Amino acid sequence: MMLELSHIPVMPRQALELLHLPVGGVAVDGTLGLAGHSLLMAEVLGNNGHLIAIDRDSASLSKARVRLASLGLRVDLLNGSFSTIDRILAKLEVSAVDGILLDLGISSFQLDDASRGFAFRSDGPLDMRMDPHSGGISAGDLVNTFKEIQLEKIISEFGEERFARRIAAAIVINRAKGKIATTKELADIILRALPHGYTRGRIHPATRTFQALRIAVNEELDELAKGLEACFSVLKKGGRLCVISFHSLEDRIVKNKFRAWGMSEEGLILTKRPWVADEEECAQNPRSRSAKMRGLERIG
Repeated sequence: MMLELSHIPVMPRQALELLHLPVGGVAVDGTLGLAGHSLLMAEVLGNNGHLIAIDRDSASLSKARVRLASLGLRVDLLNGSFSTIDRILAKLEVSAVDGILLDLGISSFQLDDASRGFAFRSDGPLDMRMDPHSGGISAGDLVNTFKEIQLEKIISEFGEERFARRIAAAIVINRAKGKIATTKELADIILRALPHGYTRGRIHPATRTFQALRIAVNEELDELAKGLEACFSVLKKGGRLCVISFHSLEDRIVKNKFRAWGMSEEGLILTKRPWVADEEECAQNPRSRSAKMRGLERIG
């Protein structure tokens, strides 16, 4: 099946290998995005299978619905978080599933939409909410109201940014002159706060701060910890969970959860070390460079 060149799923062959879905089985794509992985999972499940796809982003869900409309199997698309997968499956009257995939990366569709405020390549409002209709705080709320020490903690812990103190101080100084409203304004403040000539190699110097704010706004690490527990609880015996993470904080949570299930003999770890994309995939899809994949089978 041909996929749009603008949306290439990360490590698709490895994901299908780890999930090892049965024909006619029930599987969940807990982070649907634009359905790149879901389309491939559906091929394996076949017309007698059941695909359940979840996403917090209603705009992504609408686009994915079009791509999945022609599939022959049963498909349920739901707006929500994989952290509530147990409640979602209860509503569908599904007791357990054969496999769950979580791709924790942000999609190119979200990054390219300036109105969402996830990136600084084009100017847009400071939002960064996965679900803009959730009513939760935006990145703009956070940047303009949080205390300096809170901002420093977020940027340091979630962005692993060594100049977090300088960046937090610069944000507070600049917002005193007027509200920081756009992604470009914030990126410029960050750049001016860093030492002259400072770079982070291949990534833009503001990348880690933007990542930190996005994680804080969407409570991504808490969602992941709760979500892993919820996903494990709905796996059949022999069912598998595959997680693709994109930075060390996520991967650490996944590794520790998997290790705990392995030690309690409830789960069998399928990846002693995280799988990474090969050189060919990294050349074709740069997004895959930082991806780490882990898999676990429920045995207890």
